[in-house]
Amino acid sequence: MDLEAAGGAAAAAGHGKLDCFALLQRWRGESWRATLLLAYQSLGVVYGDVATSPLYVYKSAFAGDDIQHSAGNEEIYGVLSFVFWTLTLITLLKYVLIVLRADDGGEGGTFALYSLICRHVRAGLLPGGGTRDELMEEDKAMGRHGERPVSRVRAVLEKYRVLQRLLLLFALLGTCMVIGDGVLTPAVSVFSAVSGLELSMEKEQHKYIELPVACAILVCLFALQHYGTHKVGFLFAPIVCIWLLCISAIGLYNIIHWDHRVYRALSPYYMYQFLKKTQTGGWMSLGGILLCVTGSEAMYADLGHFSQSSIQIAFISVVYPALVLAYMGQAAFISQHHNFESSYHIGFYVSVPESLRWPVLVIAILAAVVGSQAIITGTFSIIKQCSSLSCFPGVKIVHTSSTVHGQIYIPEINWMLMVLCLAVTIGFRDTKHLANAQGLAVITVMLVTTCLMSLVIVLCWNKSIFLALVFLLFFGTIEVLYFSASLVKFHEGAWVPITLSFIFMVVMCVWHYGTIKKYEFDVQNKVSVNWLLNLGPSLGIVRVRGIGLIHTELMSGIPAIFSHFVTNLPAFHQVLVFLCVKSVPVPHVQPEERFLVGRIGPKEYRLYRVIVRYGYRDVQKDDLEFEKELVSNIAEFIRSIGEYDKNGFVEDTDKPSEKLSPVSTGIPLWEEDGDLDASVSPHKEVDPQNIAPKRKKARFMIPKSAQVDSEVRRELQELMDAREAGMSFILGHSYMKAKSGSSFIKRIVINFFYEFLRKNSRGPAYAANIPHASTLEVGMVYQV
Repeated sequence: MDLEAAGGAAAAAGHGKLDCFALLQRWRGESWRATLLLAYQSLGVVYGDVATSPLYVYKSAFAGDDIQHSAGNEEIYGVLSFVFWTLTLITLLKYVLIVLRADDGGEGGTFALYSLICRHVRAGLLPGGGTRDELMEEDKAMGRHGERPVSRVRAVLEKYRVLQRLLLLFALLGTCMVIGDGVLTPAVSVFSAVSGLELSMEKEQHKYIELPVACAILVCLFALQHYGTHKVGFLFAPIVCIWLLCISAIGLYNIIHWDHRVYRALSPYYMYQFLKKTQTGGWMSLGGILLCVTGSEAMYADLGHFSQSSIQIAFISVVYPALVLAYMGQAAFISQHHNFESSYHIGFYVSVPESLRWPVLVIAILAAVVGSQAIITGTFSIIKQCSSLSCFPGVKIVHTSSTVHGQIYIPEINWMLMVLCLAVTIGFRDTKHLANAQGLAVITVMLVTTCLMSLVIVLCWNKSIFLALVFLLFFGTIEVLYFSASLVKFHEGAWVPITLSFIFMVVMCVWHYGTIKKYEFDVQNKVSVNWLLNLGPSLGIVRVRGIGLIHTELMSGIPAIFSHFVTNLPAFHQVLVFLCVKSVPVPHVQPEERFLVGRIGPKEYRLYRVIVRYGYRDVQKDDLEFEKELVSNIAEFIRSIGEYDKNGFVEDTDKPSEKLSPVSTGIPLWEEDGDLDASVSPHKEVDPQNIAPKRKKARFMIPKSAQVDSEVRRELQELMDAREAGMSFILGHSYMKAKSGSSFIKRIVINFFYEFLRKNSRGPAYAANIPHASTLEVGMVYQV
């Protein structure tokens, strides 16, 4: 095994890019049949939100006194023109044709753009984040030689730390707005769908029924989340297909029956006429028109569930034509009806033939539930990404599907979203304020995506800065116009996403700041390897049977928790493993490149370091599977390194340094009794007092072709005996405290906010799977 070649491959695959190219190659080679099937499935997961936007776009645009529908139809034609071109430029051109190409290992979303940028420049603020050096290793592994051009943008971004912090804050802002959208979208979609009751019931009745029915649907929607999207996923695509067919057929009927010349309103000239006549009122109504592109960000965020081509085919061939026909049909109907009592009646259901209103109402409610389901699931995924990258307190993540990747459920977030969703629904009780709030959240996320995408064009795609500026100015100008129109409605509901985002931003920033300070404390107070070597093979204490796993955030050096432990206890395990579990800012890490194993000190010390890397969308195994895989990979490291490194560690000048090697395939570890052809098997009796859970007999299966000397065999035998004796997990239980003399703000943030979040959040995912009988916590106070 060539360790240098394997190391280069590990640096690439370990940071999640080789799987990106594998995905791309797989997508390119997949059949049209598979692509069309994915396109069909994407209708139920990706497009539920944008497909239900015709329920409330016109109603929101004409809400209030901003604009009024006149006999000349300039207003309705102008709104239609704005809707068509906004849907075409923002959703079709920007997202479907451009942004979808900026995937991070097949994943999309705000954090995907941020991690993509951080791995091409030294701009990551997260411990264990990728750097440009690792990208160069990936290029070598993929056969792409040559230095990438050093742009001024990258040089400036790497030089100034404040710009890196602003970049992280910008990404967190977009993430917080997506979470806010997860609160508002179910409320807007469900309430708009239920509002169809007003045309089928008397006014005195429907106003008392709409709110309870909407709240009941929302409660049921969130209560069903723990079953998982995959169990009802087969219903989603047919519902959205029926809905799109329904609104396009109704739109086509209205065009033919009421105004077949409504297509003229697609000309940009009508936008000019609209703004010329309505002026300030028309500009303020853009906040309602903006809702026609709600759900566009979901296409990019859900990229990991489908291929780029399937999403593009579904939108271009089905969703886009259906939405255009629906909006044109509504405009054609409204243009011939000027006898409304108020603009409140300008909505979707008024253009539906009376005989079809009840069936359409049922389909609309089902479609609204599907659209809400998609954004709720997307919110779960974003929270998981933030938690994996130390930007959100630990939460319980339940994987609801063993076959469909990305289907997760977070109980705490689910009930929090339900309470907030019910609160805004009951508090506003109309689509006007809810739509204003949703509009600001949607356009803010789009602005963040545009800015980050312009950096991707320069830093990741190596295009000219002129092209990035054209992208930024063109789409940024459009979105700033809509953003200003949404922001002016601050007192009419737009304050909700700002308030929610501020709260989530504070939580994320405090948690990230405390995590970074804790990591810096560990780095500054780690024990040198020389101190360990001076203790001798016995480490100055009695070595007892078993394996001791010491969890640490450090990828090098000896953590302070170890010295704190050995100075207070008289004994330690015969095999010590310093385990570092890292969440790297990439979606997936190849399973065969997940483990990096090294030895600390000479062989006789029996000290190992294992770094386990998970992507932010990887699923961590339970304790038994993880323990088996860990021991198997350490055994493979012992066997392979014995062939190349006789000393066990590398001398770098006068300071010993660790040698971490990627372990592609561990030695098979069989746990069944029987006559197995094993080169190493345990025969020693085990003291029951040293065993926590009862285990089956286990034995290593060393390949017959491997040349294993007696020293390696003895080390493997000792590892196996230690595993049979039992495994203990040593966890650090830290308390954060600001140093004396720290500023008042730092004391408040660390001593109160961070400690409050730490006490009320869940521990690391690996800690939750560790048996309590095998866990030992060592308390330490961190003064930062």
